[in-house]
This record gives sequence, C-alpha cells and structure tokens, in this order.
Amino acid sequence: MTGANPAGPGSPEAAVGIPAEAARGRRPSTTREQIARRALDLFERDGFDATTVDGIAAAVGISRRTFFRYYSSKREVVWGEFDAELVRLRDQLIGAPRDEPMMDVLRRAVVATNRFGAGELDELRIRMGLISTVPALVAHSAVRYTEWCQVVADFVAGRVGGSPEALGPQTVARAALGTAMAAFACWANHDTDDLTGEVDEAFRLLGDGFAEDRLRIWVRQERSRTSEA
Repeated sequence: MTGANPAGPGSPEAAVGIPAEAARGRRPSTTREQIARRALDLFERDGFDATTVDGIAAAVGISRRTFFRYYSSKREVVWGEFDAELVRLRDQLIGAPRDEPMMDVLRRAVVATNRFGAGELDELRIRMGLISTVPALVAHSAVRYTEWCQVVADFVAGRVGGSPEALGPQTVARAALGTAMAAFACWANHDTDDLTGEVDEAFRLLGDGFAEDRLRIWVRQERSRTSEA
C-alpha cells in the first residue's frame, strides 16, 4: 500500500520508518523491499509463526539489529507500506475538489492507493493470505483497519459536517472498509490481475447507496435531536 525529497516528520518515509540515509538518496546495502521479499518467501514456505526475526535476518544477510532499523516486528513486514498508504489516501481525499461528489472522491482515492505493479501482485496475495488466516495477524488487523476507517471518517465529516465519530461518517467509513475487503477477496479468488478494476466496481456499487445531500440532512437532524435533548 518514495519520492526523492528529504524525509520530514510528516513524510511517508518517516511514517514507515525508512532510515534517514535512504530517504536522503544514499543507496543502503539493504532495502525494506529486499527484507520484505525474503520474509514473505519464508512465511509462505515455513509459516508465519515458525519464521523468526533471526531467521529472516540470516536469510537476507543482515543482523537482527539491522532488521529492526527497518521493521519494528515481523508482523509489520506483512503489512508493508500500510502507513505510507494511509498518508497517500488522506492526501488524495483532502486534495479533491469540493464540488466533486463525496463518494466519487472516495472511490478514486481508494483506487489510486491500491495500484500495484504486476510484479507486486504475487506478494500482495501472500500478504492478504497471511492477514486473513494467521490468528496474530487477524487480531492485529482490527487496529490497522481502524486507522484506515479513521482517515475516511475524517474526510466524510469534513464534507457533510459533524464529528468523525458520529454515526454518519463512521457508517460510510466502515462500509467503505467492507467494500474494499470484498474487492480484495474477489480479486484473490478470481486469480485476476485487475485489482483496481475490482476496487473501482465495488466502490461504484457502494456509491449508489450514500448520497451526500442525504447525509447532510441527517447531520442537521441529529444536531436538532441533540439540542432538544
């Protein structure tokens, strides 16, 4: 889910813990991608629980300490660049024209942040398989998905009013999460390379159910009920 600009506190590079020398353009001897690729091979071959950090480090040819410069745990390897994807999703949503329908903005943003090269799709299938079947990762996914929902809820609240924690924004956010998960599941089951097509179509179906004007009316009604109470 890098550019050549120096990493600042709020940059995607800083968010995902890329070492400063890598962010400044100096080529490190080992990259996050190399570690992730080897770790995923081991997870697929030996199982997630049976694969240790020491085993990953040895397979890549680095020390345990170097591994932790790139990833806080083997669990984070599976999630890859998820933090950077959240940054990109937020930027896509915030940067959209105000006159573009809310659900169109959301669809385009989610599609844009789920574009993967052909060489990345096999790894993505491994990641999705692990996240959906390994108990420790299934449990952790609740935390990660909540972070994703918060980005969407913040956007919706900014468009229709009210709090991101209110029913309207939370309903849209969690419905969007379910839609994205359905698209990924169908993509994996159908063994197709058209992930973005699946995501786009799923969000078009979702968009037919949430009208922005209707949500604005709901916000006004909720405020009125709260004021009367």
